[in-house]
Amino acid sequence: MSNPNQPEDPDSLSLAPSSGDRKADFSNVQGGSSSTEAAATRPKADFSNVQGGSASTEESIGEQTYTVQKGDTLSHVAQQFYGKASGWNRIFEANRDQLDDPDLIKPGQVLKIPAAED
Repeated sequence: MSNPNQPEDPDSLSLAPSSGDRKADFSNVQGGSSSTEAAATRPKADFSNVQGGSASTEESIGEQTYTVQKGDTLSHVAQQFYGKASGWNRIFEANRDQLDDPDLIKPGQVLKIPAAED
């Protein structure tokens, strides 16, 4: 005869309370935590070595992509790609499919960077 508090198969799991009310033993657990403070003190992204990574058709005609990092603005991205912050509007217009407001870019977004004007 089986005990209703014990599973038939010793390898199966049950949500039923155990008989004996043993408490979990966490004495060997070593803790650690990370905070957002460490992330907030990281230096700004360095774009000095940004290069196109794949040979897409867009890149072959001079267009690249850039993944937005925390703290980026379109002006900062334009400064890095074009050498002048005033080029932000070219990036904004090229990404109108995903941007409604040039001040609302989000980390992780992949922006198209049009080729610099001659």
